[in-house]
Amino acid sequence: MDQVFSQLGQLFVQSIPTVILVFLLVVMLDRLFFRPLAQVLARREEATVGALARAREQASTAEEKARQYEAALQAARQEVYRQREAERQAALAQRDEALKKARQEAESLVAEAKKSIDLQVRAAQRELDTVGRQLAMEIADALLAEEKPLRRERTLLR
Repeated sequence: MDQVFSQLGQLFVQSIPTVILVFLLVVMLDRLFFRPLAQVLARREEATVGALARAREQASTAEEKARQYEAALQAARQEVYRQREAERQAALAQRDEALKKARQEAESLVAEAKKSIDLQVRAAQRELDTVGRQLAMEIADALLAEEKPLRRERTLLR
């Protein structure tokens, strides 16, 4: 068994330079490769997280601007609707005023026409009265003129 321990001791002593080399290699790899790689990965992670944070921030800013745009668009639409309604009300008022004027003009024309027709009717009635009297006189004269000869004939016939 002593021999096993002595062989193990020899192996241990022979492995010391290898262990030292492996330890130096690990230290060098850590300083030259793993730390810079870890730093690059950390910066990359930071950049990715930062980019995501900036993207979220820009997305929220864009959403806010979209909401503001929608609100402004809605306000503009409402203003257009108000203007249209005001224009419509003005047009209706203008139309009502024109209709009122047209009715007044029509009523005045009708009143004038009625007056004119009344005057014409009165003139026609006076003319008819005059002509009627003249005709009545002529008829009466004609009848009286016929009756006189008939009286003479009657008196002659008796």
